[in-house]
Amino acid sequence: MAFENYPQVDPTPVNETPPSSNKNKNVKNVLLGLLVVALLGTWAYIIFDKNEAKDLSVKQDEIIATTSSQKDELQKELEDATMRFDMLKTDNSKKDSTITAKDKEIVEKRERIKAILNKEKATQSELSEARQLIASLNSDIDVYKSQVEVLMGQNTRLVAEKNVVTQQRNQALRNYDSTTMVIKEKDSKLDVGSTLRATNFDISGINEKNNKEVTTTTAKRVDKLRITFELAENMIAQSGTKEVYVCITDPDGNPVAVQALGSGMFTTRDGDSKAYTKKLNVDYTQNRRKTVTFDWNPNSNFQKGEYKIEVYNNGFKVGEAYKPLKKGGLFS
Repeated sequence: MAFENYPQVDPTPVNETPPSSNKNKNVKNVLLGLLVVALLGTWAYIIFDKNEAKDLSVKQDEIIATTSSQKDELQKELEDATMRFDMLKTDNSKKDSTITAKDKEIVEKRERIKAILNKEKATQSELSEARQLIASLNSDIDVYKSQVEVLMGQNTRLVAEKNVVTQQRNQALRNYDSTTMVIKEKDSKLDVGSTLRATNFDISGINEKNNKEVTTTTAKRVDKLRITFELAENMIAQSGTKEVYVCITDPDGNPVAVQALGSGMFTTRDGDSKAYTKKLNVDYTQNRRKTVTFDWNPNSNFQKGEYKIEVYNNGFKVGEAYKPLKKGGLFS
């Protein structure tokens, strides 16, 4: 048998890796697997965190929207309550102490509710408080309204009673005015009826010489006029002092008046001012004649012509007379 000399082959397979090389490869694979796992974990965390953040944001948006909606709802309820309250206040300006106290309490609650709703980030607890306050506010307004209605009923009754009293007063005033008018008319008639009438005039020109008085009609010799008249009986005129005005008018039509001798002005029943020569205070007795005499001495010369003498009482002219004075001399 022939043997050939061939090279010997290593019994170790060609594709087999040496033990050390295979070990390194396994380590690398483990590390690579760990890195992949870590990377996947990181991405998973990031995705989870984003989802959590998104969920939280969505929840926050929902909370904000819910809170805003609650605030809007509460604001509307507050506005409605405020409108009811303001209408009651407007219609009822007159209040008693009970309504005034309730008024103050309602205002305080309303201000607290406003303060809560004006907060940008009101908590659920505060909104709950606001809701409770609004419910309480509406209840207070109902009580307030009831009190106001009672007061209005009382006011209505008082107004009705006042109207009745006013009508009675007006009727009494009309009766009083009517009675007063009748009384005034009677008083006026009595006043006019009590006016004294002057009659039986006697007017003389007096010349004073050597302590003697001589009657004369010559103007230049007359020193004074003596005027005498009677006040007639009057059953209406009461006894007492009566004012009588004597007015003398000279021949030229001028009133004779000397203030230093007691002359002045008085008002007639027609409302006119008239100059008087002498004012006389006469002591008169009811329903009896009274003779009145006085002298007028103006300390000046009398002039030729006719003098008019008028007597006034109670604003009326009650008598008049004339006295002519002639010019002195042979042919007078």
